[in-house]
Amino acid sequence: MAKPKTDPNYKVIAENRRARYDYAIEDDLECGIILQGSEVKSLRENGANIAESYASVENGELWLINGYIPPYEQAKTWGHEERRRRKLLVSRRELARLWSDTQRKGYTLVPLVLYFNHKGVAKLKIGIAKGKKTEDKRATEAKRDWQRQKQRLLKHHG
Repeated sequence: MAKPKTDPNYKVIAENRRARYDYAIEDDLECGIILQGSEVKSLRENGANIAESYASVENGELWLINGYIPPYEQAKTWGHEERRRRKLLVSRRELARLWSDTQRKGYTLVPLVLYFNHKGVAKLKIGIAKGKKTEDKRATEAKRDWQRQKQRLLKHHG
């Protein structure tokens, strides 16, 4: 069977691994991100960090706050601010839904993955999430450990 070709343009830049541990993610959404030229070049070279960032709806716009993109060395004079607020692009309908979810139901918008899509355009996947309590985290851990153990047992006795 022929393997599907891996897309040369698709590339994960940064991933927020803790997100799934700290939050119960109900739904996710891909959105565009407005970047400066030096930011795009920096992302192509060395990754970014979205672990301590979050998204928020303010004045009818969606923003990525505290996302870190390292400075691009060659753009000395016209560089970018590393932790500046970056506007995210979603449709009006999605924006309205995100706003109502965060206002009413107490959800948080958590950046999950920053990546270049198959067209080579930077995209951010955000999760619509609810914070987990400590007990929930323990339950998630226990379930994961049991899955690992089960796999081990099946491997040895299979």
